[in-house]
Amino acid sequence: MTAGTLDHLSQRDFRRLATFIHDYSGIKMPETKKTMVEGRLRKRVAATGTAHLTDYCRHLFDEGGLAAETIHLIDVVTTNKTEFFREPEHFRFLADVALPQLVADRRAGPHTIIKVWSTASSIGAEPYTLAMVLADASQRLCGFRINIVATDISTRVLETATTAIYPEAMIEPVPFDMRKRYLLRSKQASRGLVRIVPELRRLVQFGRLNLMDASYPIDRDMDVVFCRNMLIYFDKPTQQAVLTRLCDHLRPGGYLFLGHSESLAGFGLPLKPVGTTAFRRE
Repeated sequence: MTAGTLDHLSQRDFRRLATFIHDYSGIKMPETKKTMVEGRLRKRVAATGTAHLTDYCRHLFDEGGLAAETIHLIDVVTTNKTEFFREPEHFRFLADVALPQLVADRRAGPHTIIKVWSTASSIGAEPYTLAMVLADASQRLCGFRINIVATDISTRVLETATTAIYPEAMIEPVPFDMRKRYLLRSKQASRGLVRIVPELRRLVQFGRLNLMDASYPIDRDMDVVFCRNMLIYFDKPTQQAVLTRLCDHLRPGGYLFLGHSESLAGFGLPLKPVGTTAFRRE
C-alpha cells in the first residue's frame, strides 16, 4: 500500500464480513455499504493493533479472533440514528389512545404495572421519551406503575443510554413542559449538557439483546413493544422471524409500533392496524 492511499477490503473479505454480520445480527450488508464498512472498521484495525483491513480479517476468520471481537465489530458497523420524540405521531397515539385503552381493559389501578419494551433503544432517546409519556399518562389516568425494558445489540450505545446525559441540541423536540419536569441542566452551562431526572432513569432497565436470538429473556406479557426503523435492515425471512417472536412477548390487546416506512404486509401475524404503523394484538 503506497503512502497516502486508503486501506480497502478485498471482495472476498467483504463477503466474509457481510455474511457474518447478516448471520449474527440479521443486518443486510450489500455491496453499496462496502465503503461505509471499511471506514468504520479502520477504528478496529487501530484498536486491535493489526496493520491493515486484510490483517484484521485474517485475525477474525483465520486466527480465531472472532469470538473476542464480535461485540466490537457489531458496535462499529451498526447504525444508531435516534432522537427524542422521533415519529411523534406514535407518542400522541400512545398517550391519547393506547394507554387509556390498556388502563380500561385491565381495570388498572395504582398497583398495575404497564410494561413497555424498546427493542432497539440506541443511546436511550426512545425509552426516555416513553418514560416521559408514561409518567404523564400515569398521573392523568389511574397512577399505574411503569416498567420499561430497553435493549440494543450495541454495548457502546447502551453505555451512553445508562448515563442519560445528552447535548442540549438533542432535546429540542421535547415539549417545554416536559423539559422542565424531566431534564436537569448541567451546573456548568458552557458544557451544554442535560441529564434525565433520576425518577425517570429508575423506570428504564437497559440490557444487551440480539433480535436474531432464538428466544428473548423478556416477559411475555408486554403491554407495548416499540420496534421502529429496525426491520428495514433485515431481509423478509428475518423480519418474519423477529416479528413472530415479538408477538410472543405481547399480551393480547397489547400494542406494537413499527417505523413509518415499515409494514406487516404478508406476514400473517395476529395483529390489526389501529394507527400509523401502530398495531394491536388480537
